[in-house]
Amino acid sequence: MRQEDPVAHHADANASPGTDVPAMRRAIELAARGLGSTSPNPVVGCVITDPSGAVVGEGWHERAGGPHAEVHALRRAGAAARGGTAYVTLEPCNHTGRTGPCAQALIEAGVTRVLYAVADPNPQASGGGATLRAAGISAEGGLLRAEAEAGNAAWLTSVRLGRPHVTWKYAATLDGRSAAADGTSRWITSAESRADVHRLRAECDAVLVGGGTLREDDPHLAVRGVEGATQPLRIALDTHAGLLPTARILDDAAPTLIVVGEDADTRHLPGVEVLRMPLHDGHIGVHDLLGRLYARGVRSLFLEGGPTLAGTFLRAGAVDRVIGYLAPALLGAGPAALAGAGVDTISDAVRLDLTEAVRVGPDLRITAVPTVRTPLKEH
Repeated sequence: MRQEDPVAHHADANASPGTDVPAMRRAIELAARGLGSTSPNPVVGCVITDPSGAVVGEGWHERAGGPHAEVHALRRAGAAARGGTAYVTLEPCNHTGRTGPCAQALIEAGVTRVLYAVADPNPQASGGGATLRAAGISAEGGLLRAEAEAGNAAWLTSVRLGRPHVTWKYAATLDGRSAAADGTSRWITSAESRADVHRLRAECDAVLVGGGTLREDDPHLAVRGVEGATQPLRIALDTHAGLLPTARILDDAAPTLIVVGEDADTRHLPGVEVLRMPLHDGHIGVHDLLGRLYARGVRSLFLEGGPTLAGTFLRAGAVDRVIGYLAPALLGAGPAALAGAGVDTISDAVRLDLTEAVRVGPDLRITAVPTVRTPLKEH
């Protein structure tokens, strides 16, 4: 667990509702504009106010390798930043990578106060707050920390746990059925919900399905209808390489990776990128896979497979967020949205904290996070 920022509570206690909270909330909104285009870097937003509290500059980290949020905001503020305050969603970086250290940029701009929401857990970039204070700038962390952490959950999870952040998305009827008794499932939810799923895909580095979904639904998994979207990596977990060469996932709309057992025959898939993994009792280990994906730069994974794949990830304690689209319909029979999660009694139920419930067209989208991510019975 990360240590608490030593000045986190101090910052909240001294925040001015008239300026500080709205300015930081605006910075959090700006940070969200970078979702899907900054990986493997975090999303960050920054607002600069002049000494009177008027906003004179705004910016966000727009793409990996490009200027950071503070640099964009300072450029827009110009000389008006001198003597002002910078509100940043993540502690200003303190190292030189593809861009220079933001802590130094703030010092050179002449700001006299910096509030940041989340302390940087990356040891290579942390220490910006201390650098600012050493230069005589008032620098405090913790303002709207929970909100900023939620918006940057994928990157923070990847830094803290060394694996991608995993979102499980599913669609079901109000009685929890993911398909009808005859196997038909197209379409359970509305066109509005399906468009919303494309937006969520565009915010992630990779989308994952299992072999069952590949055979039954022949999914495409590319993002459609989202302007300027960076296509996520499409990943098929297909242990025995049963994928047909005509599968829609193999077109050129987005990059594709097929994950197979180490002895699988893939000669019928020429030109397809294949990741071979060792099998444990006939299965690919969830954390083995996540480790390999992290090593190739995947920081956020969107799980769109069927109930068995979802159960496997939950059983391994590897689901960080659940997004369920509930359609106002009843089936009474058919497969459930979740299977094989290792829950045999009510005391083993995976408990969730509900973070959002909104209408999307006629459907209800519910977002929740597990209260505990202890592995249950991973293979």
